[in-house]
Amino acid sequence: MNKAELVAQLAEEAGITKTQANAALDAFVDNVTKTLKKGDKVTLVGFGTFSVSKRQARTGRNPQTGETIKIKAKKVARFKAGKELSGKL
Repeated sequence: MNKAELVAQLAEEAGITKTQANAALDAFVDNVTKTLKKGDKVTLVGFGTFSVSKRQARTGRNPQTGETIKIKAKKVARFKAGKELSGKL
């Protein structure tokens, strides 16, 4: 499912226009992003938790040349599914 399909489904199920559903989805994504940038978590009970974790710097290998390369440390977004969501899958 892509964003357009998700917006269409949200609009249909919520009884709102696609424009309103798109605005709501954009607001949700923006707020989750801002919260994660601050280093906080976003927990949706029954659905899951969005958080940030740090990856350490490490060495890797270029698959084309076999050359060893350094991979920088970075922060990555994580999602852990809640118990209710996991049970439905």
